[in-house]
Amino acid sequence: MEEIGFLGLGIMGKAMSMNLLRHGFKLTVWNRTLSRCDELVEHGATIGESPAAVIKKCKYTIAMLSDPAAALSVVFDKDGVLEQIGAGKGYIDMSTVDAETSSKISEAITLKGGSFLEAPVSGSKKPAEDGQLVILAAGDRALYDATIPAFDVMGKKSFFLGEVGNGAKMKLVVNMIMGSMMNAFSEGLVLADKSGLDPQTLLDVLDLGAIANPMFKMKGPSMTKNSYPPAFPLKHQQKDMRLALALGDETAVPMPVAAAANEAFKKARSMGLGDLDFSAVHETVASSKGST
Repeated sequence: MEEIGFLGLGIMGKAMSMNLLRHGFKLTVWNRTLSRCDELVEHGATIGESPAAVIKKCKYTIAMLSDPAAALSVVFDKDGVLEQIGAGKGYIDMSTVDAETSSKISEAITLKGGSFLEAPVSGSKKPAEDGQLVILAAGDRALYDATIPAFDVMGKKSFFLGEVGNGAKMKLVVNMIMGSMMNAFSEGLVLADKSGLDPQTLLDVLDLGAIANPMFKMKGPSMTKNSYPPAFPLKHQQKDMRLALALGDETAVPMPVAAAANEAFKKARSMGLGDLDFSAVHETVASSKGST
């Protein structure tokens, strides 16, 4: 592929762009706090002074931003994507946003003559570092085909889901299930502990049964130590729960389990845990468990 632009160097964006550099891709990067670009520059990236500057320089530009507001700002604000997007240029938004946001960005890009692909990912910091993300793309099929070499570096599997909005919806469904599972897991760990059982033994039992899964295996040991190094910040998980519940409202799908999980994530945010890993929702139960 030709040189790629990359907008947004948070936990995920940094890991993904570093992976591209390691595999020989030329990158021009931008982040709202430009100092976050320094490490990537040491590995061969160049810095764009604004999203517009990156778009002007690169045929294809990827964005990995924190939420719908950030995704819209990068496109529509002064020195944003729209100032330089046009025919022959493609914009790939890998942020987790709602379908309405994705559609709004898509419409603006295509009106300028550019092509658009939404491509949110399933996976957090470690899969991003290891190139093991699952990519949920929708939009311009030709742009998807052109971006496959980069997707193959960043992910273990890419899905093309059709029209814009489908990628966003699939990601919200996945993260809604993940957040609901994490809450049940947290309650189980505390219940075992308060009942006089060894939480590590619970982890061993779970790992041998029908509900064994990588999330329990990866997060469980640190959760039993009340340690939550951020791989996927809790504030972003709560944002995804909120967006998934809004999708449920639109489609008249009752979601009582997800709604309860969202309340737990909101409580965790009110406890000041938003920047910790989403597994810190465990504290909403553990902090009120009393003596054992």
